[in-house]
Amino acid sequence: MDGFRISMRCGVSTNVYIDGFNLYFAVKRTPYKWLDLSALCNRLLPNRTVKHIRYFTASVMALPHDPDTPTRQQIYWRALRTIPHLTIHDEGHFVKRARLLPQYPLAYLNKAKPPQSVQVLKLEEKGSDVNLAAFLLRDCFMNQFTDAVVISNDADLTAPIQIITKECGKPVMIVNPNRREFLSRQLVSVATSHYPTINPSAYGAS
Repeated sequence: MDGFRISMRCGVSTNVYIDGFNLYFAVKRTPYKWLDLSALCNRLLPNRTVKHIRYFTASVMALPHDPDTPTRQQIYWRALRTIPHLTIHDEGHFVKRARLLPQYPLAYLNKAKPPQSVQVLKLEEKGSDVNLAAFLLRDCFMNQFTDAVVISNDADLTAPIQIITKECGKPVMIVNPNRREFLSRQLVSVATSHYPTINPSAYGAS
């Protein structure tokens, strides 16, 4: 955790920007989906003053096999809204498309025959990364933070982070929420500091 142990300086304040779906897919197959985001930030940043947490997400759709998904999400959001310095930005949206994708049966893995294509329902979340980038730049230009922490591994955020670190001269730390993915090289190249992944113990304690 040495990457997070940065000495407190007088007047320093940190804003945290969380890519909600990047974070969700990091904990999707774990028991840690009911996360207190303030507790997580305080655990990851023990020597910083977290001024504001911005959480970027979108309302999920009810699906035939899981109609209660929107209800569970709203319950979680109600819990998050009890955190005084956290704002939920839910302006993103989902696009639902039917796609033909290759199926990979065991026979294909054994090279016995090529894969067949099957039709699947694919949900794509749109807008959250753009909203995160917009508020990150807005808060920087309005001098709302001394430094920023971005919890995401989305390389689409490279350009706005580069503007803040290279042109505005403000530090930005990148935190990869998903231990199953390597940290984006593009993000590492423009961030002033980075941490390769969040330890499961940090999720468990939050």
